[in-house]
Amino acid sequence: MRLPVRFAPILFSALLSAVMVCIVSAFVLIVAQGVHPGLPAQWLKSCLTTWPIAFPTVAVVAPWVRGLVGRMTA
Repeated sequence: MRLPVRFAPILFSALLSAVMVCIVSAFVLIVAQGVHPGLPAQWLKSCLTTWPIAFPTVAVVAPWVRGLVGRMTA
């Protein structure tokens, strides 16, 4: 399935935030609590509760960061 190009920024924000939430929440949980039998369920809960914050944050912040990088590079 292909989406129209106009949805690219939203898709980018959704995918980037999902990947980051999955990786960071796993890292934080493992560092804080170690690997234990309840980790997968706790990790999934963490991902599902933090992604709704991460997605709009990335959607709002990404254009600003792109502009900042454009001004900082040649």
